[in-house]
Amino acid sequence: MLFEPMTLCGFDVRNRFVRSATHEWMAQADGTPTSRIGDMYEELAMNEVGLIITGYAYVNPKGKSDHLQQGIYDDRFIEAYREIVSRVHAQGGRIVLQVVHGGRQTMISTDNPYALAPSSITLKGTGTTPEEMSEQEILETIEDFAQAVRRCKEAGFDAVQLHCAHGFLLSNFISPYTNRRKDMWGGSIIERTQVILDIIKRSREMVGDYPIMVKLNVTDGFPKGSKKNSLDAPESIEIAKILADNGVCAIEVSGGIADAGDEMFRTKISSPEEEAYYREYSRMMKEAIDIPVILVGGIRSKGVMEMLLEDGYTDMISLSRPFIAEPDLVAKLRTGQADAVKCISCNQCSDSSGIKCNYFKD
Repeated sequence: MLFEPMTLCGFDVRNRFVRSATHEWMAQADGTPTSRIGDMYEELAMNEVGLIITGYAYVNPKGKSDHLQQGIYDDRFIEAYREIVSRVHAQGGRIVLQVVHGGRQTMISTDNPYALAPSSITLKGTGTTPEEMSEQEILETIEDFAQAVRRCKEAGFDAVQLHCAHGFLLSNFISPYTNRRKDMWGGSIIERTQVILDIIKRSREMVGDYPIMVKLNVTDGFPKGSKKNSLDAPESIEIAKILADNGVCAIEVSGGIADAGDEMFRTKISSPEEEAYYREYSRMMKEAIDIPVILVGGIRSKGVMEMLLEDGYTDMISLSRPFIAEPDLVAKLRTGQADAVKCISCNQCSDSSGIKCNYFKD
C-alpha cells in the first residue's frame, strides 16, 4: 500500500508519503518565500514524495513565531508561492500550504511587543504571558486566516492546512489548558472549536469547496494521570468529528505543546515499539470519521509504515526529520535500497541557518 496512489481531498496523490510541515528558516525577513525553499520542495517532489506540506506560514505579522518564517499575510506573496507550486507540480508532486498564528508562541519583538491567546496563561520555559484576545481581535484573526486560504488557492496550492496543533493559536483555543474563556469562544468542546469553524465558514465564502485540511493536536502531551485539565482523547476525537462534519477533508494527527516537555520531537527512537507514538489516537480517529487520516510522529521503518496502513491506523505516512536527512527516502524504500530511515531523531536539523541534517554530513 505504501506506493499505491490514492485520492485525497479530491485530487490524486501518487503514493502514501507526506512531508509533514517543518519550519525551514529559509524565508526573507518579511516572510517572502525564497527560491531556496522552492529548491527543497522540488527536490522532494523529484524524489517521489507524494504530498508536501510546507513550513508554517503566518497569517498576520502579530502571529509570527520565528525568524525567517514564511508569511501569507499579504497578496504580494502570491506570485512567489505560485512559482514554487509550479516547480513541485512539474515533478508530479502535490503541495499544501500550512497556515498558522503563533498564539502563545508568538515571537516577541520591538514591532510586536506582546503575544495574543484565548487566555492569559504563561508559557512555561519562556515566561511569556500572552494578552487575552478581545472578541474583535478574534474576529480579525478569523478574517486573517480566511484571506490566507484565499491566497493559497490563488497561488495554486492543491489544498491548505490549518495548523491546529503544537501550542499555536488554534491549538490554544481547542485545549482547556490554554483556553479558560467564559464566553462563546471557550467552555464546551464545540465552543472551543468555534473559531476553527468560523475560519472554515468565512473561507468557504471566498474559495468555495477548495480543500481545507487540519493538523490536529490529539493530546497536549502531559503525562497520563496528570491533574492538569488538558486536551486528550476522547475529547480530541470529538473535535475531529466536528471538523469532519464541517467540511475538513483530511486530518493529520499530531500532539504536544511546549509546556508538556519534548513531546513534539521525541529523541532516541530505537525500536519499532517506540515508533508512531500517536498510532492509537489515529486508529480511534479513523474509526470515528470517514475522511482520510494522516499520521506523523516517529515513524522510522518500512515494516511499521506498512503495518500502520494495513492494520487501519492511518491512510498516509507523514514524516519530517527523515526527509531532512534523506530527501530520496521514498525511492530508496521503493527500490529496496533501504528498509528504514537513517535519521536517528537527534533534532540537530533544527538549524537557524536553514534546516539540514547536521548528524550525517556529506
